[in-house]
Amino acid sequence: MSFFSNLFGKKPESGKPPDDQATGQAKSPPKTALPAEAKPVDPAKDKNMIRVFDGYGREMFIPKEAWRTNVLPGTIKANWNNPEALYGIILNALNDGFRSDVVAAAEHLYEIDPIPCRAACVWGIILKDEGRLDAAENVFRDFIAKYGEDGSILTNLAKVHSQRKNDSKAEEILWRGLEVDPNQDNGLLWYQSICREREGADGAEAALRRVAAQPGSWRAQLWLARTALQTRNLEGALAYYSESLSRVGKPAPADMLMQISGDLGNAAHLPELLQLVEPQFVVEMHGLQVGNNLIKAHLDLGQLDAARQILNQLYALKRPDWQQALQFWDTELTKARLATETNEPKAPLKITMLTIEGPVWLNPSSPVAKLFAAKLPDAISVCFLGSSAGVASNSQRVQHQPADAPGRMSRALPLFLAEQVALNSQARVQTLVPWITEEIAGFVLSGAPWSDENASNYARQSEHKSDYVVITHLKTQNEPWTVELRLTRTIDAKCLGNQTSSFPSIRPEESIPELGRQLLALLVEHAEVESQVPISIYAVPNGQNFPFYLLRLEQLLAVRCAGMDGVRADFLNGAREIVDGNLQLCLACPDNVTARVVLAQTLLAMNKARPDIFPEFRDKLTMLQKEKPLPEPMHGMIQQVLNELIVA
Repeated sequence: MSFFSNLFGKKPESGKPPDDQATGQAKSPPKTALPAEAKPVDPAKDKNMIRVFDGYGREMFIPKEAWRTNVLPGTIKANWNNPEALYGIILNALNDGFRSDVVAAAEHLYEIDPIPCRAACVWGIILKDEGRLDAAENVFRDFIAKYGEDGSILTNLAKVHSQRKNDSKAEEILWRGLEVDPNQDNGLLWYQSICREREGADGAEAALRRVAAQPGSWRAQLWLARTALQTRNLEGALAYYSESLSRVGKPAPADMLMQISGDLGNAAHLPELLQLVEPQFVVEMHGLQVGNNLIKAHLDLGQLDAARQILNQLYALKRPDWQQALQFWDTELTKARLATETNEPKAPLKITMLTIEGPVWLNPSSPVAKLFAAKLPDAISVCFLGSSAGVASNSQRVQHQPADAPGRMSRALPLFLAEQVALNSQARVQTLVPWITEEIAGFVLSGAPWSDENASNYARQSEHKSDYVVITHLKTQNEPWTVELRLTRTIDAKCLGNQTSSFPSIRPEESIPELGRQLLALLVEHAEVESQVPISIYAVPNGQNFPFYLLRLEQLLAVRCAGMDGVRADFLNGAREIVDGNLQLCLACPDNVTARVVLAQTLLAMNKARPDIFPEFRDKLTMLQKEKPLPEPMHGMIQQVLNELIVA
């Protein structure tokens, strides 16, 4: 996936002015709105849908017509006398094709905007596009008479004459606009396009040189540098870049750094890219559009720590519209790190068994633990051991790799079954998790099921010896997946019963909850376990939310492990997605206490492993507690956890 290419979109057609809305305008912020009732199958590709984000950062799509009729008028009214906000609303509306809906707003902005050039550009462009050419010309000439010549104003005035088919006058005014401000992107490209149409490639290059000769010019040099790179003249390109950078202040314009990094990246001059661009990079100013190229350059050069540093800076800005791209880089950096490590260990790996007492989310020291009755010391003890899955691979080697779906499910399944037994019976439970202790610490995923003998031995070697062990093994080579479950008595390694269940890999809710009920029946029948009605606040998110609940259990395990001594800082992949995923599950199930407890415990564990993460989510978590409160005392207990994190 390359982020060096397609940086600027389409070039303007020969002799035609570029898109009006981009002339002299800044990019507007993303819109926010309430979700629509229904979404199309693939709304991201539907030109009739608008992407919005709510206060929790959730991406949503609403029909353009619904936005135009239900959201836009109220938004304009609420910001009628706020020039900055009103300008952004108008610009968004123009980009969405709603010009006729913002005519009055643009005229009002023209009257109140403390930045006259901005308002005159917007109002004049709308008048021109409405066919009111004389009125548009009057706006531009009135501005010049009052404030003097401005490059953007002159370029837009040239477009008025172009629309009247007065090409010679349009070019004359356009050139004057470039003399006043030679760094207008659209004006420069329009002028180059006119010259190319008239004189060919040589004429286009000559046009760039004429503009580059103007005092203060830096943008034309970028295009001349691109031409130099295309002819393998790196030295000439670097000279143009140095000249261009010397003519701007700091921070350098974002589109300038994006073009430099994009062109050098496409030409495979990565060290030069980093040498020129990285010292200029200011994350708040240049954001994802430049950060993408820096991350990719560092990644391609194997400089993973430097790439991760930029990624963390981008994450800290908390832009919901960047999350998909940032998660992509998170995964790519993890893959790159693992690829640099030895896949074939020189000696047998040292493996130990981690022990999780009770449900993975019910830490005895947590305030929430008070709501759940403690198990009797002499209660029957049941151990759970999974972490094995048959996968579609012929490799017999030990390999390091990021967690995948079979691996996650192999760990989530015993955690889920353990909590079901713990809260639906009087038995004590513990879950064993095989763990590599040397070199690169991490989870073990075995390709073969644990034998009754080995599982029994592990269950009796733990601090709290278990009377029974539940062994689970997944078969994931084909759809649907199959889980094989065995109940074994540990004292003699005798299998007392078994169950087999199949489910589509993306819909475990069709089988796994029932498997939990079947296991309870096996324990009652063969292990003398007494069932009980669970506490009323315990409820598992069901339906389409169940797969996400399983995932959050496994991720909580991973976060807890990430905080252990000796575990590398980069063990945890997608830390922010873990917190955000828990938040989204709580929003999908706002009354579910269990989901909220899992969130709280994940935050506590994350604060030990990655203390830099919580501040990025503080506002969203505060809003969740305020807008979706649980009944007391659960709400207060969850809030206590959050308060501890806030003051930490």
